[in-house]
Amino acid sequence: MLEGCVAWPVELAEHYREKGYWRGIDLGEWWRGCADEFAVGTALIEGSRQWSYRELDAWVERLEGGILEVGLEPGQRVLLQLPNKAEFVALCLAFFRIGVIPVLALPAHREKEIRHLAEASQAVAYVIPDTHLGFDYRPMARTVLDNVETLRSVFVVGEPGSFAPFSALEGEPRPVPAPAAEEVAVMLLSGGTTGLPKLIPRTHNDYLYNARTSAERAGFTADTRYLAVLPVAHNFPLACPGLLGTFDAGGAVVLCPDPSPDTAFALIEKEGITVAALIPTLVRVWLEFAPLTEADLSSLTCLQVGGARLKVEVAAQVGEILGCGLQQVYGMAEGLLCMTAPGDPESLVLNTQGCPISPGDEVRVVDDQGRDLPDGEIGELLVRGPYTLRGYYRAEEHNRRSFTEDGFYRSGDRVRRLAGGYLVVEGRDKDIINRGGEKVPVEDVENHLLSHPSVADVVLIGMPHNTLGECNCACVIARGEAPRLSELNAHLSASGLAAYKLLDRLEIIDRFPLTRLGKVNRRQLAEQFHARVAL
Repeated sequence: MLEGCVAWPVELAEHYREKGYWRGIDLGEWWRGCADEFAVGTALIEGSRQWSYRELDAWVERLEGGILEVGLEPGQRVLLQLPNKAEFVALCLAFFRIGVIPVLALPAHREKEIRHLAEASQAVAYVIPDTHLGFDYRPMARTVLDNVETLRSVFVVGEPGSFAPFSALEGEPRPVPAPAAEEVAVMLLSGGTTGLPKLIPRTHNDYLYNARTSAERAGFTADTRYLAVLPVAHNFPLACPGLLGTFDAGGAVVLCPDPSPDTAFALIEKEGITVAALIPTLVRVWLEFAPLTEADLSSLTCLQVGGARLKVEVAAQVGEILGCGLQQVYGMAEGLLCMTAPGDPESLVLNTQGCPISPGDEVRVVDDQGRDLPDGEIGELLVRGPYTLRGYYRAEEHNRRSFTEDGFYRSGDRVRRLAGGYLVVEGRDKDIINRGGEKVPVEDVENHLLSHPSVADVVLIGMPHNTLGECNCACVIARGEAPRLSELNAHLSASGLAAYKLLDRLEIIDRFPLTRLGKVNRRQLAEQFHARVAL
């Protein structure tokens, strides 16, 4: 396995193979099998562009040749930051087949995050769009290229400017040795409570099992037409079941350029979409606009919802307003995936986040002393299993805190387990704000705010928000004249933070409430403003 990664213990790995969880197939070989089996079926649609499985595979083969021609080699990391474009899909499949490891950045990430990811992964190349949603990625790429020692090339989908065009990655197909199924296939990003995401290495064995098993739980078939609404670099739309799960079943993936109801509803009607996946923030928006649309949404049979807990009141409206079934999904890029299933009682679908997809998932709910709790009591979720990582990439110190001695991952999520293994997610232990499905690390934003001359001290809290679920509120003790919200956001933007980390609210206060140990009482501070403000 790649140096810096933590492998499963030998006896557990053998157990997972014996049980058939791991099939010894790399994602490149798996994709070739899909292309052979579903050859003339529609695989991918983006706007006016469409590919059958056979046509997409031909593109993947050309990319394999081009990737090798530009000097990329198995085991090297490439930072991939693309929106929902077909180039993302084809390039990932080509990387899987060669053994080059894509590091999946989100379109919303900016210089601070991108530079960190490039350095942490030791990336040798960086793939970007020219522009997306009004942001030009090329100046940022120039800065990152000039400051990251390992990075040597940038490829651009669109107008390349001073960089290489995406077409430079296409060449003549050539035979490619298959990577080992035990090797790392892709690096996903953690939610990161310290500001900068950690890298999550997922192997061919475990990530294929993740996608295939979740597709089985969701009931995906060759008739599935999956609308990829969320950024496809997220674990949820990529493999839970997402793109990879749809391909495994022989269905069609339709890439949605933005999540607005106007765009998505038009595609549902045009392409006969049967399944879409959203975060709770977007569910609310869709429910608000669905009664007003003229689009025919009758093809939609299932709405998957994950990324944060869906309120019961909202969940109950999905069938009534959208006319489709609801599937709750709770998972993490680190591994464990829970889902409700078609045919589950309504009480479970509305009130829980599902149960683990694999009989190999080992789940514990523990108290603050690490003692197992009985069903029904709230505690921290610990998990290990055939698709849950054993350690973050090159993060020995953090791994010592995040894993038990016997390999259970400490999720930081507080859950209740019901009879039958179904989980109800109650919140987080860590200082993190879930803003519309994007995880905002409190410490990172606070550190940047403290560098502003008008900020003597600051605590960032999550405030309730009807659309986002939570929004970012800075409680500031001012130094001299109190800063304005726009002033602080300009400061954060200049520091290179992603847009979702900017402030939604600013509260100027004289002092922070303290615990008995003299620490800031974040909970009391949040309750103080929650009681005063209703968004």
